[in-house]
Amino acid sequence: MLTPVDTDLIRVLADPLRLQIVTLLAEETLCTTHLIEETGARQTNLSNHLKVLREAGVVETEPCGRFTYYRLKPEVIASLAGQFTALAETVRITAENNTRRSCP
Repeated sequence: MLTPVDTDLIRVLADPLRLQIVTLLAEETLCTTHLIEETGARQTNLSNHLKVLREAGVVETEPCGRFTYYRLKPEVIASLAGQFTALAETVRITAENNTRRSCP
């Protein structure tokens, strides 16, 4: 039985800058200004990546005056981790049972 993994989410997180943003947001809620300082990315580039993360449901926003804060949604990361855990369990069982499809 094949375990499905959310390939769309993997594509979103595969970008190095987006993964860096997610890693930073795992430790604290940050505004755009903080993320620019931490990543060295340009405002427009960072905004585009944050839009992708928002649309994928990875982050949520919190307006605070003229700033927007970004927070990581832990359930999204936990879901992806669970998918990989299930995949790893399938691999373990396959290895234990020496499962192999015979050639025609």
